[in-house]
Amino acid sequence: MLKTPPLSITFLGTGTSSGVPMIGCECEVCASTDRRDNRLRSSILVRSDKTTLVVDSTPDFRYQMLREKVKHLDAIIFTHPHKDHIAGLDDVRAFNFFSRQPMQVYANEMTQTTIIREFPYAFAETKYPGVPEIHMNAIDTEPFWVGDIPVQPVLVWHLRMPVLGFRFGNFTYITDANRIDTEEMEKIKGSTHLVLNALRHEKHISHFTLGEAIELAQELEVPHAYFTHISHQLGRHQDIDEGLPVGMQLAYDGLTLQIP
Repeated sequence: MLKTPPLSITFLGTGTSSGVPMIGCECEVCASTDRRDNRLRSSILVRSDKTTLVVDSTPDFRYQMLREKVKHLDAIIFTHPHKDHIAGLDDVRAFNFFSRQPMQVYANEMTQTTIIREFPYAFAETKYPGVPEIHMNAIDTEPFWVGDIPVQPVLVWHLRMPVLGFRFGNFTYITDANRIDTEEMEKIKGSTHLVLNALRHEKHISHFTLGEAIELAQELEVPHAYFTHISHQLGRHQDIDEGLPVGMQLAYDGLTLQIP
């Protein structure tokens, strides 16, 4: 494993594609006054003393950056091309303006193709003034560096779609998955902190259930497990969190972890 500096990890969002509360819903979770039940779309902020990166740019990206007072961003790393993970990319324009540098974007070929299709004006030969400036970096399952932060991609499966999780030293982040092959699980072992998606209790075609996520975290013997990409169907944060095994908890928006 590549040497990693101490990291600060902030959950920018912990909700599924519709967010929580969900538009038009009056269930007890969506009506909750507990701020932990308010979940923007899933993303994390990863910081060392020298480097700041984000995993995915959600539809809530602008607000997430403002809420966490992010003044400088070195890169965005993408897990996969679904809309709830790429839709906020246009808002890198503000970072472009102040840094006078293109945003470094790391994505696999499938995700790059979708980004170019969804934001064609950013890649046109003749660009309108003020459009996002993006520099694409192709990644696969080989490790790479962003500044002083080493990144080990972990291939997982979202039904039949390949999705990239990422290990940053002792911290591994996986979202939008319902299967991890044995050889990729080896990349996770030894992590002290693991984040897994846990959509709801009922079986889902392309996401881990809470029970499946708990079982996987136990199998990997990770001391600290956090669950994200949560829907309103899971239940109220306090009720679910209190029933989790020792060493496991639901993540919530704004939660920050310090990873030595």
